[in-house]
Amino acid sequence: MRCPRFEPLSYVYNGVHVAISSKYPFLLLLNRDEFHSRPTEPLAWWDGETILGGRDVLCGGTWLASSKNGRLAFLTNFRELQNIPQSNTRGDLPLRFLQSDKSPEEFAEEVLKEAHLYNGFNLVLADICTSTMVYVFNRPNHGYLSVTPGIHVLTNASLDAPWSKAERLRHSFKELVDQYGDGEFPIKEMVEKLMTNTVKDDDKCLLPGIRPPEFEFPLSSIFVDTQFPSVGPYGTRSTSALFVTSNKEVTFYEKHLDQKQWKDNMVTYQISETR
Repeated sequence: MRCPRFEPLSYVYNGVHVAISSKYPFLLLLNRDEFHSRPTEPLAWWDGETILGGRDVLCGGTWLASSKNGRLAFLTNFRELQNIPQSNTRGDLPLRFLQSDKSPEEFAEEVLKEAHLYNGFNLVLADICTSTMVYVFNRPNHGYLSVTPGIHVLTNASLDAPWSKAERLRHSFKELVDQYGDGEFPIKEMVEKLMTNTVKDDDKCLLPGIRPPEFEFPLSSIFVDTQFPSVGPYGTRSTSALFVTSNKEVTFYEKHLDQKQWKDNMVTYQISETR
């Protein structure tokens, strides 16, 4: 599927935590930044309760979704100046993975064969039941690699690129992990403490520096709230948290902006290992 996008402004931000707590073998925190005018459906089950996630109404894809068989996928754009006209929509990639029976590695190999048809992306594919996670990318070159246990942060550059906002999130996340240890992690509290931070970079550490500072500066905070001339309000449209416990119970929480009001939803389900 091909879909028109305002690529120069598209920006997504994720914080990923893998296998730090014995109670939670997988944790994910994600901010989706997008134009306020772009039609979006909030967290819900798709296709007869087989896929759970938000939906980009304009192109039909998703930025983050999971399935009852323990698979999940999420996506960020890669910040770049030039874009492919009439490119394939990147939001299809997470959806296709969840609809397939391929392992993360097999699907990564499939995606790389067509990577040239997409604008820059970072794609993370995970299978909780097999403890497998891979990171697929097509900028600045293309390839994939296994994601090792630990804290990882993904911006609109390569995985763990040391953007200032990424390092702020990594540090704050580590502090909360140390605070709660092997106890219960409060999802909503973690979302509020970590993902609503509006601290911006100073001029000396403003990244990535491929656009003028007046463009980069409002996007340098973890939570984005700005306005661009001629296209209107832009910023964090939703925050998601996906926690998987050691007994394979998934809690998927989303806080989203709806007509200038913040609403939230939480869905819990048990992973079925039947394939």
